[in-house]
Amino acid sequence: MRRIHLVLFVIPALALSACAKDAGGYPSLARRPAERLSGTAPVVTPAPVETPAPVPPELIGKLDGLLAKARSADALFRQHMPRTRALVAAASGAAVASESWSVATVALADLESQRSQAMIALADLDALYAAEGVRMGDTSAIVTARDQVIALMRDEDAVLIELKRGLKS
Repeated sequence: MRRIHLVLFVIPALALSACAKDAGGYPSLARRPAERLSGTAPVVTPAPVETPAPVPPELIGKLDGLLAKARSADALFRQHMPRTRALVAAASGAAVASESWSVATVALADLESQRSQAMIALADLDALYAAEGVRMGDTSAIVTARDQVIALMRDEDAVLIELKRGLKS
């Protein structure tokens, strides 16, 4: 067994040592002249940074109109909310398709309809944002108006979720 190990290790070692005998036959790993950098590159001046175009006055008017539309929808939502809360509270625990459940469901649908008016204003703001972005214009006024509408809708969504949970039976 020992002889087999000896043969297995000695013969490959001798064979490999024969490969390393001719050190001058291999190319050098030093850098060659073709690998050295020489010459100069032309200086490139950067392109001027484009400043966004100013917000057109008609855009300001559109933003004001869309904000007014969203606030009007929110005001109607807030106006109908107490009645819907009362109807949902009265229908809590009632059987599905009962009279009180049906009335509360219709009131809840009316409340969602008020929310959809604000959603239309948000969609119009998104369209303005996309158009102004393509035009490379200043979108900061649109983003501000959009954030205001989203905040209104976030509050409305929270109310709708709460009412829908109260209506489930």
